[in-house]
Amino acid sequence: MLGNIRRVLRMVKPSKMMTSAAGQTEKRAHCTSIQLLHDCLVVNHEEQQMHVSYVWLRDHCCDSYNSVTHQRSLDTAAIDLAIRPQSASVEEDRLVITWPGGHVSSYSFKWLTENSYQEVKRRTVQPRILWNKDVYENANIASAKWDTFMKSDDELKTFLQNYLLYGIAFVDDVPATVEATEAVSQRVSLIRETTYGKMWCFTADLSRGDTAYTNVALDRHTDTSYFHEPCGIQVFHCLKHEGTGGRTLLVDGFYAAEKLRERSPENFELLTRVPIRHEYIEVSETHKNHISSVGPVLSVYPWNREVYQIRYNNYDRAAINTIPHELVQRWYAAHRQLTTELRRPENELWVKLTPGMVIFIDNWRVMHGREAFTGLRQLCGCYLTRDDVLSVARGFGLKA
Repeated sequence: MLGNIRRVLRMVKPSKMMTSAAGQTEKRAHCTSIQLLHDCLVVNHEEQQMHVSYVWLRDHCCDSYNSVTHQRSLDTAAIDLAIRPQSASVEEDRLVITWPGGHVSSYSFKWLTENSYQEVKRRTVQPRILWNKDVYENANIASAKWDTFMKSDDELKTFLQNYLLYGIAFVDDVPATVEATEAVSQRVSLIRETTYGKMWCFTADLSRGDTAYTNVALDRHTDTSYFHEPCGIQVFHCLKHEGTGGRTLLVDGFYAAEKLRERSPENFELLTRVPIRHEYIEVSETHKNHISSVGPVLSVYPWNREVYQIRYNNYDRAAINTIPHELVQRWYAAHRQLTTELRRPENELWVKLTPGMVIFIDNWRVMHGREAFTGLRQLCGCYLTRDDVLSVARGFGLKA
C-alpha cells in the first residue's frame, strides 16, 4: 500500500514543431507528470492538473467495456473502494497502471483530459445560437425542401444542424395532408403518442379541453409542461386557413433566460431551484384526463449551469403550494422578470404558417403562441421523441 508516500514520475515528450506568426520555427516541450497520493492520482498534463480517484480509474479501464455492445461489463459494486495501484507509469502519451492481482489498465491522456470534471465543467453540452428576431432573420436560414429532404441524408443533416443551433427548423413544399405531415415527421424521429393521439388535427371547435382548440390569441408557452418529461419536439402544419390572423409566435426561451441571468443572477438561480406544479384537467364525454408533474421553470446542468429546459406555461400552471412562504414573493418577482424578457417585442419572431410549410420546434427551448384568428383554420401535427431526434443527429456526427 502506498500510504502517504508520493511517487513522482515525469516524462518530457518529444519536441513539437510549431510555426510562429513570423514564420519562424520554434520548439515547445510538453511535460506530463503524475503523483500517486494516498487517495487519488494527480495528473499534470499540458498545463492542466487533474485529481483522479483510484476507484474511478479502475471503473473506467477499457477492459470494463464490451467493445461490441459498448456497455459496461465490470461490476462496479465489486471494486474495492480502498483500491490502490501497485505501480503507475507514463508511457508515450498514456498512463499505465498495474492493480493488485496484476491487472493492467491503460488510459490516453487525451481521454483523461476530455473526461475530467474540470474540462466538462468548461464545456458546453450542446452548442446553440441564442436569438432574438433580428439575429434569426439576419441568419437567412434556408428551409429544407420536401422532395430533397425525404431522400437526401445531406439535407436531413443540414436540417438537424439548424434545429440544434436555433431550436426551430422548417420543411417547405410538403403536401397539405395529415399523411404527408406524418411522413416528414417520421423522417426526423419517432412520433410520440400522447393523450392527444399520435397525429392530431384540430380546429377551433373545443373538441378537447384545451385553449388551443379555440380561436383566441395564445401567449408564448411550452407544451405539455404537466408531463414528467415534457414532449421534446412540436410539429405544426397549417393545412387550411380561410380567414384572417392566426400568425404563429416564436420566442427563444434560452435567449430570454440568459438575459435574466445577466440582469439578475439571483432571480435566475431561484427559478432553477424552486419546483412548481403544472397540471392538465380534462373532463368531457369522450376524454377524462388529470395529468400533473413538478419541476422548476428553468432546468440547468449542475456542473456548468447551462440551461437545457424551460417549462413556461401560465395556462397550465397549478396552485403554487411547493414554495415556502419566505420565497413566494421572491419567486413571483423572478417569474415576472423572466416574463418581461420573454415579452420584449425584439424577441418575438412572427411566422405565418401556410399549407406546405411544416415547422419543427424544440419544445424544451422555444416557446410558441399565436394571434387570434377568424374563419376556418385547420392544423395538424404531432410530438416527436427528443431522445431519438438527438440520436439521429449524433449519427451524423453532430454535437447533440
